[in-house]
Amino acid sequence: MNLPERRDIRFPFPELLEWMESPMFGFRPFGQIVRVEDYIADGRYVLRAELPGIDPDKDVEVTVDGGMLHIRAEKTRRSAEPHRSEFAYGSLSRTVALPATARTDDVKAVYKGGVLEVSVGLTEEKKAGGRRITVEH
Repeated sequence: MNLPERRDIRFPFPELLEWMESPMFGFRPFGQIVRVEDYIADGRYVLRAELPGIDPDKDVEVTVDGGMLHIRAEKTRRSAEPHRSEFAYGSLSRTVALPATARTDDVKAVYKGGVLEVSVGLTEEKKAGGRRITVEH
């Protein structure tokens, strides 16, 4: 199991968005955080998100755009009767930068046991290293 190398995006500090959304710092302009774990296994980038108590057919949206994976979910309160609840309800979201070799045409999402697992195929090619340029004079 490897850790993913993030895609170079045009934002000057690509990890800043993820850092600000992390549960440790909790800066959220809207909604609540979706807790995730990610890794690379069997030639695929895998992201697992905790989303208990939702209906995956109508409450979850997974999109890929511009090298970023977006997860949005809505968790609604099932009981209208007043009672004590410490569960979080409402909008949940998370955006994660995909690895540089991610194939956005090969994305699969499966919801099972309160966990959404999204996997993205990776290409075999490695990033080209720098090369020396001859200076003519």
